[in-house]
Amino acid sequence: MAFVVAAKVGDVPPGRVKVVEIGEEEVALCNVGGEFYAIANVCTHDEGPLGAGYLLGDEIECPRHGARFNVRTGEVKVLPAIVPVPTFEVKVEGDTVLVNVD
Repeated sequence: MAFVVAAKVGDVPPGRVKVVEIGEEEVALCNVGGEFYAIANVCTHDEGPLGAGYLLGDEIECPRHGARFNVRTGEVKVLPAIVPVPTFEVKVEGDTVLVNVD
């Protein structure tokens, strides 16, 4: 699979998250100050839905137990998670956000 349309730029305002399905993958599309990042929509601590959490700068907080991940890198920033979250390539063409989940 290559890059596929995930959303329109206006669908995800700055500081917000939108969950999208791309193939078999559920992705949390995050807008950090106009830059888009895509991570797996699953907390590596207890499989909670990250897209339902809070975007705090470039970190997303799981709504279940407060684990935090950097949306740029997937790196764990706050326990109880210890395993990074997968991230995906994103590009913007015009007003369309595209994501590559390969």
